Amino acid sequence: MLTKVKTMDYFKSFSSRLHNPEGFDFDELTLELFHFQAEHNAVYKNYLDARGIVGGSISQVTDIPFLPIQFFKSHRVVCGNPDAFPVYYASSGTTGIVTSRHYIWSEDFYLDHAQRIFEQQFGPLDQYHILALLPAYLERQGSSLVAMADHFIKVSDSVYSGFYLYNHQELIEKLELLKTDSKPVLLIGVTFALLDLAEKALPELPGLIVMETGGMKGRRKEMIREEVHQMLCESFGLDRIHSEYGMTELMSQAYSKGFGKYTLPDTMRIFLRDTHDPLSWSNRTQGGINIIDLANFHSCAFIETQDLGRYDQEGNLEILGRFDNSEIRGCNLMVN
Repeated sequence: MLTKVKTMDYFKSFSSRLHNPEGFDFDELTLELFHFQAEHNAVYKNYLDARGIVGGSISQVTDIPFLPIQFFKSHRVVCGNPDAFPVYYASSGTTGIVTSRHYIWSEDFYLDHAQRIFEQQFGPLDQYHILALLPAYLERQGSSLVAMADHFIKVSDSVYSGFYLYNHQELIEKLELLKTDSKPVLLIGVTFALLDLAEKALPELPGLIVMETGGMKGRRKEMIREEVHQMLCESFGLDRIHSEYGMTELMSQAYSKGFGKYTLPDTMRIFLRDTHDPLSWSNRTQGGINIIDLANFHSCAFIETQDLGRYDQEGNLEILGRFDNSEIRGCNLMVN
């Protein structure tokens, strides 16, 4: 196993290559990272050994095994010495549920990476007022979503940007104040909180972007995405609702600019597995979501999630929800 210094040197080198568009080759980086993690990530190595898979025998991206996401609940999924990772993000969950912990190499890297992904899709953060309605996440420690939103708020450099808990009237007054401002407003919120807000009388803002991050967290009955988005569109006077798809166990995020169609960042690729056989690829357009996230170079880049997805006829990705027997988590929306 690499020493702490050598491991950290590798992380620095890989992260710089990840953000260098010159010569960026996803398959090449993926295979290199797989062989590194198959040797230096003890949890992943043990998983491969248990399945009788020799890391050196993998020469194609489609042959790479994916680690079930549940391992983040019970193990420190990291490369190198686990004690070298004192900082972690923790997943959301209802009372009594064991949450995941993603031990991270560098919070600065995570925040910079999240900013890069957002700005590639939506432009510079300092062109927005950012209002974050994240009550369930603000009430606990270690949320990667709160860390990202806090960073976005600071980079926006707007005196109007900020967090909101349950102070809906204050938020409504802020929206009213910004009706005549030239900068667009990004309202990012957990789904149940946006629906609570939508029950109030709301001002209409021409440049408003409402972005849901998923999550009922037992506060409301589960609803399909189309129903949620229709209610929000009607209340905010919009023709579409944006979405963010991310999770504690991933360093990268995917965004939808409406209608549930997601664009993946350069560092992420999604494969669909058979819903009845997790070790086989789906031969349909719908299946369980397996994610390669190259930004997880310090932990495990190959994650078998409990989410369902499908590709439409144009090749656009849709996130459908979670398997029926999955625990309630932040991104949960019922499958239609």
